[in-house]
Amino acid sequence: MLALAEEIQRISPAAERLRFCASGTEATMYCQRLARATTGRPKILKFEGAYHGANEAGVTSLFPQRPAAYPNPELTSAGTPAMSEYLLVAPYNDLDAARRIIVENAQDLAGVIVEPLQRCTAPRPGFLEGLRAACSEHGALLIFDEVVTGFRLAYGGAQEYYGVIPDLVAYGKALGGGYPIGAFGGRAEIMEWVSEHRIGGDDYVWMASTLGGNPVSTAAANAALGVYGQQGTYEHLHGLGRYLRDGLGNVLAGRGIDAQVIGDGPLAQVVFSTEPVYDYRSTKKGDSSKGRALMLGLFDRGVFLNPMGTKLYLSLAHDEAVCDAMLERFDDALGEVMRSHPDAA
Repeated sequence: MLALAEEIQRISPAAERLRFCASGTEATMYCQRLARATTGRPKILKFEGAYHGANEAGVTSLFPQRPAAYPNPELTSAGTPAMSEYLLVAPYNDLDAARRIIVENAQDLAGVIVEPLQRCTAPRPGFLEGLRAACSEHGALLIFDEVVTGFRLAYGGAQEYYGVIPDLVAYGKALGGGYPIGAFGGRAEIMEWVSEHRIGGDDYVWMASTLGGNPVSTAAANAALGVYGQQGTYEHLHGLGRYLRDGLGNVLAGRGIDAQVIGDGPLAQVVFSTEPVYDYRSTKKGDSSKGRALMLGLFDRGVFLNPMGTKLYLSLAHDEAVCDAMLERFDDALGEVMRSHPDAA
């Protein structure tokens, strides 16, 4: 466990101190709790459509069907009434809107939590840098949810890839190499609040995780980082991602279908829309019925994607031959979609 912590600290500038937990959901939850405690402010700002785990903030305004006016959240899940009071929502990639919400709520805003690469939507130039500056100016903590981007975009995650350093960072998923794990870290003076010698004081944040840092998961994570850190890993992953995204675009063009292929690194997604995709609402304009039909068509052809969309990940186990097989089945499934949706083009 100590070896794993030291390696994460070495590659993660934000993680001056680190704690382990059992999942990314826990990690993002603790980051939000720390932000509220250390700033003495009650509210968190998230971006519409972002998933930050199964905690209350993570599932609020996740897939809003009737999006509220910003910064009001939509209670995507029942059982989360407090989010109406304690959560603010902004459009991803709109720095002016985010900055305005930060300024207007500065007295109550504890932190801003963001997926640096939200789902498969890449940040516009200057967006993350602008969030960093706005948080610093108004005393809010910037939280990077790197549960997805950690160890996928670069060995040092989104911090390395985009060159922006948050105050707190959460990890999970790929860190465990298939085993359940979570971790969160931040500046030393922030992380000091979870130190157990503070129990009983007003400056203590409760943090406990029965299986956090267990020897099986940390051994798996050490082994996974040993693979991720090898020379050429990220050149391979980014090259393979470009290969697949280009291939998806070529298939769509060959079929005469207007759609957007989005993603970065080893991530890709097809959105059936004629308009650029840059946030949740622009993604929502895409034809979800075609997306679902495509997903089911791929499933019939032996390719399983998340039933909630066409987002997919590539890994070190994949190569161009696997991508070619996927593209062949994608083309075949797309033909079926066109036959069932005559207006697909």
